[in-house]
Amino acid sequence: MADIRGGGGGCCPPMDLMRSEPMQLVQVIVPMESAHLTVSYLGDLGLVQFKDLNSEKSPFQRTYAAQIKRCGEMARKIRFFKDQMSKAGVSPKVILDKDIDIDLDDVEVKLGELEAELVEINANNDKLQRSYNELVEYKLVLEKAGDFFASAHRSATAQQSEIESQQVGEDVLETPLLQEEKSVDPTKQVKLGFLTGLVPREKSMVFERILFRATRGNIFIRQSVIEESVVDPNSGEKAEKNVFVVFYSGERAKSKILKICEAFGANRYPFSEDLGRQAQMMTEVSGRLAELKTTINAGLDHRKILLETIGDKFEQWNLKVRKEKAIYHTLNMLSLDVTKKCLVGEGWSPLFAAPEIQEALQRAGVDSNSQVGSIFQVLRTKEMPPTFFRTNKFTTAFQEIVDAYGVAKYQEANPTVFTIVTFPFLFAVMFGDWGHGICLLLATMYLILREKKLSSQKLGDIMEMAFGGRYVIFMMSLFSIYTGLIYNEFFSIPYPLFAPSAYECRDASCSEATTIGLIKTRDTYPFGVDPVWHGTRSELPFLNSLKMKMSILLGVAQMNLGIIMSFCNAKFFKSAVNVWFQFVPQMIFLNCLFGYLSVLIIIKWCTGSQADLYHVMIYMFLSPMDDLGENQLFPNQKTVQLTFLFLALVSVPWMLLPKPFILKKQHEARHQGQSYAQLDETDEICAWSCFQHCFLSSSMGPQSCALVVVVSLLREGSPYGVGFQQYIHPYRWDPRLHLCNGGSASGDGDVERVPSRPASSLGGVSEQVLRRRWLQVCSLHFHTRRKRRRVSDDGSFLD
Repeated sequence: MADIRGGGGGCCPPMDLMRSEPMQLVQVIVPMESAHLTVSYLGDLGLVQFKDLNSEKSPFQRTYAAQIKRCGEMARKIRFFKDQMSKAGVSPKVILDKDIDIDLDDVEVKLGELEAELVEINANNDKLQRSYNELVEYKLVLEKAGDFFASAHRSATAQQSEIESQQVGEDVLETPLLQEEKSVDPTKQVKLGFLTGLVPREKSMVFERILFRATRGNIFIRQSVIEESVVDPNSGEKAEKNVFVVFYSGERAKSKILKICEAFGANRYPFSEDLGRQAQMMTEVSGRLAELKTTINAGLDHRKILLETIGDKFEQWNLKVRKEKAIYHTLNMLSLDVTKKCLVGEGWSPLFAAPEIQEALQRAGVDSNSQVGSIFQVLRTKEMPPTFFRTNKFTTAFQEIVDAYGVAKYQEANPTVFTIVTFPFLFAVMFGDWGHGICLLLATMYLILREKKLSSQKLGDIMEMAFGGRYVIFMMSLFSIYTGLIYNEFFSIPYPLFAPSAYECRDASCSEATTIGLIKTRDTYPFGVDPVWHGTRSELPFLNSLKMKMSILLGVAQMNLGIIMSFCNAKFFKSAVNVWFQFVPQMIFLNCLFGYLSVLIIIKWCTGSQADLYHVMIYMFLSPMDDLGENQLFPNQKTVQLTFLFLALVSVPWMLLPKPFILKKQHEARHQGQSYAQLDETDEICAWSCFQHCFLSSSMGPQSCALVVVVSLLREGSPYGVGFQQYIHPYRWDPRLHLCNGGSASGDGDVERVPSRPASSLGGVSEQVLRRRWLQVCSLHFHTRRKRRRVSDDGSFLD
């Protein structure tokens, strides 16, 4: 709650600490030429929440739909740049001066040029990378298939030599017969073809089986495993592949093999049987790989330089585009008048913000060189205003925590004031260790002392969240140190900081340090838990009982605080129904049961009684008439319990039943005997008179005059309202000269007036034409939605 206004007097704090700011509905009439700058200044101010006056229109029918589409296209380009920078490992440069003004048209042109250049670089790089990956696979095919053909050639040569050596020792008589048998017609020999390529390893076995079945076994296939993964040219992802060589016979078998290769995503590459040609192809592929590698590296360097250039201006462009899109989105919420020369907007703003808003409107008019100033006026309404709390860097995080559970209604008590203490304290109740609390305190002090520098840097998701809640964590650490001292735990180790333990061993045999062997020799430990409890057999039951009872006390106290806040709200809104049928029964029910339990806990602590509070509370409901016996903590306890039980049972129907019927009766009484009455005809005659005088005495057209009169009548209940005067004044027409009420204008001193049309001739326009134009505008803005006022039986207005 920054810049809190003084108030309250004496020791009482100002009420804006406890309640939301008083709000008012304001209307702003802005000329078209200064509308953009006005919304920009109001957005920087952040104290106006505009209402959507064009809710019946679709987003494509609004005035600035084209500009929003334009900003959306620029935002898409910026997202594209961000994605490319994240892939390249380039971080955007943090802008220190956020007030640098850059032209949106220049940004649009620059973004378009950079996108085209980056897309071209990426396309060229993709083509080069694909060619490089294909050549890498081709080289692997040349190596593996070359080894296979070389091995087959050596094997064939060895077999031929062996056959020739066997033929030398055969009978000479058989030789002519063998020679005749071997002399076969070359045209009848079967010529085998082959295909080479790579297939994914997980598909290799299925690939081989499908080939065998499709060709009915008329193929011969060999596969060789590639040890390292290769990048697939089509998908760009790494994959484990095998090199294959398929031998076939006939074109029909070849066509089947080609289709199967395409179905399995197998990349095929040409291969020559000639060993010399293979060596030549290997040399060519290696040379092209080296050239492509150099070219790709140069392209990547150029791409990185371009992305670094984009990163230098990225935050400025992103901020500018987002701001422009927000401005045009807000402008689309404003309504366009009939003359299409000004925009009319309505919104909520705090009362204290009126001078700042007027100053922003005036500054926008001056900076935009507008000839007509903007109009700011307050509207009377019975709508429920939105809730607005002023916060600062300390209270913002606490306010966001409360808003996450629910936003308080207008002028309700703000629970954030209490949450600043209760939320960190309840955390510390669970995290009570002053060693851990000191570590947490040091970490938050670092964030707080360097908050100015860290606020302008890009932090990670976790670090950003911790930095935003640094003051919450700071309060948590302080309360953790406090509760840690109460629990007497320093990294779960007890220390006698304030005094020695009040207990000592009874004798030397008391080695286990149990409570049975301990005797009290000193005064009670002055602050917190006695360190002797840690490590004893009864430590867990004692501490669990202590923390459970303490949790009950804190929980009941916090629930009482919430009910008391509801009482404050009821008194503030003067709601007797909420006081008597909500606050009173809730307080009775809560304190007759859980408040009574809290009192029993305190009595047990003070007296050292061994009473079983579980038994007391359970049998208070099950057997309220039984004697308490050893569980009695004070005299007449049974009578008190019966009284509290009766009050708690009575408070349930008291709380649930009367209020709905009372609210229904109040609603019926409020709307009983209401009817609708048309606007008095004298108001229409008065409006027509003002319209004539506006047209005769100003430079505005008939449509503009009619719109001003009708809007003033609808908004202010009079055709001669404040808005009417303020709107006419820039056109140099003195509103004091109108004769709406049948009398002459009065005022101190002479009034300078510059009429643009002679009154005698109605500005060259006949009265029939002028009245027709008046009725045309009124039919759209007035008569189609005739101003009706709800009146009660006694004739008083209700709205």
